[in-house]
Amino acid sequence: MYEVKVYDNSGKLKKVISINALNIRSKQQLETPAMFKRNKKGRMSWSKSPKSMVKKGIA
Repeated sequence: MYEVKVYDNSGKLKKVISINALNIRSKQQLETPAMFKRNKKGRMSWSKSPKSMVKKGIA
């Protein structure tokens, strides 16, 4: 694994994530995968909402 360099929109270096930090993150991800779920607050899930079902006459 290599260190990761994070840049902002203007191309300036914001931070460098070390190999050690990446290893710690990968261990945490293996132990508790639910902590790293993609569907966070405020985002729509893949399931259909009740409103869309009502519009189609399903509910």
